[in-house]
Amino acid sequence: MLHIEPFILLRDYGTNTWLLYDDVSLEGIVVDPAAPSEVLLERIKDLGLKIKMIINTHGHGDHIGGNAFFAERLNAPLAIHKDDAAMLTDNHKNLSVYMGGTMKNKAADVLLEDGYTLKLGEYELKVIHTPGHTPGGICLYIEKYLISGDTLFELSIGRTDFPGGSHAGLIRSIREKLFVLPDDVIVFPGHGPQTTIGLEKSNNPFLR
Repeated sequence: MLHIEPFILLRDYGTNTWLLYDDVSLEGIVVDPAAPSEVLLERIKDLGLKIKMIINTHGHGDHIGGNAFFAERLNAPLAIHKDDAAMLTDNHKNLSVYMGGTMKNKAADVLLEDGYTLKLGEYELKVIHTPGHTPGGICLYIEKYLISGDTLFELSIGRTDFPGGSHAGLIRSIREKLFVLPDDVIVFPGHGPQTTIGLEKSNNPFLR
């Protein structure tokens, strides 16, 4: 059975870090580790998980601050879409220089593209490229779950006023790549509470 657990590692920004795992194979991934966290590390150890990959949905500083910490301690490869890869090692591009702190950077081990798949036990996770918030923004689709990063929120969408953002591109990504999914798909966003594809299709004011 698949499980998705939320962790708030960077409370000032309310970033959702997700631990996704299969309780049969005990294989998992960490998505958007916002900051180093012994709590999340202990949870992974307590569950006996083998973390196959650490995945960033995009390259902004509030989603990548724990990359080096978790990659080193879990001996897991770090992955991001190829179009955001340069953000991981440039604190101006990832905006962390404006967040009031320093960040230990780590380059990606795996460069993702649209359609990339990763097996977690009997389940298959698929990368969906959804540019708009950033050029290399992605969502992760597995079974009836979608981890949407900063592409789609409950009754909202990601900002597009940062460098590399495109409002028209984000709307197109959501309409053409996310709203084609079943209505009962549960959406786990980069900030805020979960929602569903059906609810957003019917009620999201940015997409009516």
